[in-house]
Amino acid sequence: MATSTLARWQPAPALRWIALLLLCAAYLQGGLDKAMDFSGAIAEMQHFGVSPAAPMAAAVIVLELGASALILTGVYRWLGAVALAAFTLFATFVALRFWEMPQPGRFMAENAFFEHLGLVGGFLLVAWHDWKSRADA
Repeated sequence: MATSTLARWQPAPALRWIALLLLCAAYLQGGLDKAMDFSGAIAEMQHFGVSPAAPMAAAVIVLELGASALILTGVYRWLGAVALAAFTLFATFVALRFWEMPQPGRFMAENAFFEHLGLVGGFLLVAWHDWKSRADA
């Protein structure tokens, strides 16, 4: 009986959208901050050795804001989710190479590294759910 009740339970659409918003929050904030301080975005690219810095900073802004918009609107949600999963995985290996760091910074970078892997998993679940709901329709 409990299983059938749980199987029928569906969260309210507003709760689902809020969950997606929270998943995208860091990318919305990051994209907006970079857009409002483009020289800072360029400096961030240079800090991590990404070149050419200005075009890559612009691409990151478009990716963070554009993929978040796809997820939140439901238009090609799977594509936005896969894009942010791939971006997060790549950026994590560029920015959080904890295995190369001495303590005490290593501990915080290692925690952040694995937190970002959790975000990748979350985005892959969003993509999978979107693919599945389209196949079921």
